[in-house]
Amino acid sequence: MNASASEPAKKKPAVVRFLNPASGYLTGYAYTLNPYVGCSFGCSYCYVRRMPIAMFRSEPWGEWVEPKRFEADAFRKEWRKALAKGEVTVFMSSATDPYQPAEYKEGVTRKLLEIMAEEQPQFLLVQTRSPLVLRDIELFERLGDRVRISVTLETDLETIRKKLTPDAPPLAARLRAIRELREAGIPVQAAVSPLLPCSDRFAGIIAANVERVVVDDFFRGDGSGGKRTAQLKMADRYQELGHEALYTPQTADIFLQQLSELMPQGKVYFGQQGFLP
Repeated sequence: MNASASEPAKKKPAVVRFLNPASGYLTGYAYTLNPYVGCSFGCSYCYVRRMPIAMFRSEPWGEWVEPKRFEADAFRKEWRKALAKGEVTVFMSSATDPYQPAEYKEGVTRKLLEIMAEEQPQFLLVQTRSPLVLRDIELFERLGDRVRISVTLETDLETIRKKLTPDAPPLAARLRAIRELREAGIPVQAAVSPLLPCSDRFAGIIAANVERVVVDDFFRGDGSGGKRTAQLKMADRYQELGHEALYTPQTADIFLQQLSELMPQGKVYFGQQGFLP
């Protein structure tokens, strides 16, 4: 018997599944799609911090990210199978940012979009806080009104961003991305989700730069009725910042009213409704 015959056969890597049935807060979508596991933006308030994917890792959330292994033929087969079953609506991404820094090197998000643009879904929502989203404008143009880009913009105060989301892109870069997507004719919304302490000018800035906005808060938008946010001790963070008076559902309600007075009817949403297909 030769040496190679005695060696155990190497197992083929398992095929990576990208499409997962949507549920909970994302009921209304057929699938969620996360190109990465983990997120280097590591926002302090992120509800994923209280999910098993984050809690059972030795490294803190925000300090690790793994690209999913992409194989074009395997994903194309998975995608076509979903299309054959019926209406395909996809939320990308629910537990990571598809345009975090790893995307510059790995390009998983772009590879997925290229296939989706070939055989188009009924609807795709791309949720991000990164100006890297501008790289793929030509793919979004091909998807037309079947896509909506949702860009997170939780405040207009850089001092707050640096305290609560220090590794996320600067606010000015996100606002520029919103403007450029809008100028290119790509359906885009601002996601003030969750609303963080902001200036009195914030509602006006939103109204001047985007046609559609969704607002959410820590109490109704973390997928668990505020329990995950409570576990993350966001009330304590607000107190440290001297904004404890703003840590209440009424803060978002007031902001929502301000936006409604500045923007056309039907363009201002709260919570889950603003993210639905």
